[in-house]
Amino acid sequence: MADVAGLALTDGDRERLRHPAAGAVILFSKNYENSQQLNSLVEEVEKLREPALPVCVDHEGGRVQRFREGFSVIPPMRHLGRLWDRDREAAQETARAAAYVIGAELGAHGVDFSFAPVLDLDYGASSVIGDRALHFDPNAVGALAAAIVRGFADAGMAAVGKHFPGHGFALADTHRGVARDDRAFSEILRKDIAPYRAAIQAGLAAVMPAHVIYPQCDAEPAGYSKYWLQEVLRGKLGFDGLIFSDDLSMEGAAVAGGPPERARAALDAGCDMVLLCNNPEAQRHLLESLGDLPLKNPERLERMRKKGGRDLRKSVAYREAQEALTALA
Repeated sequence: MADVAGLALTDGDRERLRHPAAGAVILFSKNYENSQQLNSLVEEVEKLREPALPVCVDHEGGRVQRFREGFSVIPPMRHLGRLWDRDREAAQETARAAAYVIGAELGAHGVDFSFAPVLDLDYGASSVIGDRALHFDPNAVGALAAAIVRGFADAGMAAVGKHFPGHGFALADTHRGVARDDRAFSEILRKDIAPYRAAIQAGLAAVMPAHVIYPQCDAEPAGYSKYWLQEVLRGKLGFDGLIFSDDLSMEGAAVAGGPPERARAALDAGCDMVLLCNNPEAQRHLLESLGDLPLKNPERLERMRKKGGRDLRKSVAYREAQEALTALA
């Protein structure tokens, strides 16, 4: 999965995205000016390949909302956790509504999915997670995450849980350094992994592992770890959806070497698709190193495509969901 340079495709973008090892496109704030421009950019991407490359974005809410003008303001997910403390039923209904609004608005622009929800617990330790976390209680996070998964599904959109098995306890920001979590597996299983069971049962289609090392369990970061991805996620949890690596350009991923080595480590561990963002030259190098390596389970990627073609922003369900979102904010 690669990003593109700006508001429209460049010749370099087209060359990279036509490479057989390119599998999807991720958009950022740099790729958004207004609704009309976003529609045009996504249409450009769709015309490049047959079948079209899926298009996605990090659009969680709060400080991680890439598209602003013309989109509903999505409050930080911690707001849902605060509502949970007052009224659990209302919190779950509002979580479902928030996901429906996100899904309806992204889908109306041809975007297939968002990398959400965040399933990390709020231990008050990680600044990079912070108010992106729904709650500190695994039961609350699981219930709210399941509601978000269902809300996305109502809008025809798949959901991605992150950052497996949990980033909330690790102090370091993996964008800038190597993060460690020294807790025992039993504690991580009981707390941080618990929300994944509820989300998977609700229909979670994809998971993104953390660039965090859990030395009591494995010497490798979770995204490079057969233990975490195959024994725990696939084995213990029975997850059969798509596994995305986190962005391989992050400092926390550098323990494996350069971008080609990082990609091979992630793919060998069990990731289906790797992300490399904001570095076109490294992307070209990585694509060349992968050659025409096929996607092992293409049906997993097919699940990530937006379902249905109707603009849900014209529906009664969308208006009702917006009202719930406004009340939350």
